[in-house]
Amino acid sequence: MELTMEDLPSMPLEEWAATKETLHRFEQIVGKIRLASSPRRNHWWHVPFRLTGTGLTTRPMGVVDGNPLFTVDFDFVRHRLTARTEEGREASFPLAGHSVASFYREVLAALDTLGVHVEIARPYPYDLPDAARPFAEDTEHAAYDPFWANRYWRVLGRVGGVLEEFAAGYSGKTSPVHHFWHTFDIAVTRFGGGAVRHPEEAGALVREAYSEEVVSFGFWFGDESVPEPAFYSYTAPEPEGLTGAPLPDGAEWLDGAHGHLALLRYGRARAAADPRAAVLSFYQAAYEAGAPLLGWDTAGLACPDGVTDPDDKLRSNWWQT
Repeated sequence: MELTMEDLPSMPLEEWAATKETLHRFEQIVGKIRLASSPRRNHWWHVPFRLTGTGLTTRPMGVVDGNPLFTVDFDFVRHRLTARTEEGREASFPLAGHSVASFYREVLAALDTLGVHVEIARPYPYDLPDAARPFAEDTEHAAYDPFWANRYWRVLGRVGGVLEEFAAGYSGKTSPVHHFWHTFDIAVTRFGGGAVRHPEEAGALVREAYSEEVVSFGFWFGDESVPEPAFYSYTAPEPEGLTGAPLPDGAEWLDGAHGHLALLRYGRARAAADPRAAVLSFYQAAYEAGAPLLGWDTAGLACPDGVTDPDDKLRSNWWQT
């Protein structure tokens, strides 16, 4: 199945920057609830959101923190936030019309009506320009345009499908396809097994996220350094010679804050005859650039069409036999 330009709609950062900045902080609030209410997983896999048919979900959480089992979901089709418990109780409110401060109060109040009481350890934005301002005091960010919020979701859904397809080609340790609320990107990561030790000053987030060799693949919506959406990949730790590897036409190596990124700008992908194939080719090239330099057995870890059985020549569907 091919993706077309219509399947990957235009997403110019300048058109929805205000909505993006507000929504990013909304998601950080709910993400920090997820962080406080779920058991820890390696590489912080317990923290990100997963995609649903209409938006994002925290997945079930609670119990370990003394709360009932509950979820919090963003719906970018109906434009509502909904919290639900295992008993079927729910509380919901519109996403539009809120500042970050009022959203923060409304989320906690909604959970309180369900008997869910969460204490966010640090109720401030993470790694954003206003990181010193509490959520409860942010009345500046209050833009929510339903058109752009829905388009953001549509792009996430389409890109998520491509990442799922790419993830199927690797039989080693692989993260879920997940949406990181702190960096506002969607990604999947392949692990090679080699242990990596970081100095204490690297910080807990980096030490855990990159405690093993990785090649990561994702998509983000743009920021000050790259003011447009883009597909990306990076290898960590970055091996010598990485940027000497070829990338497909239209892709480039970019010098980032923590190393080099392989980058395919969204507009270039949309303009390709088959955007899906262009993105998959880009990810594969970035993988082939980094993994061999780390010494990974790329042939042994290959999983064509999601199949590891060497005798399954026809890639059969067993349930149809």
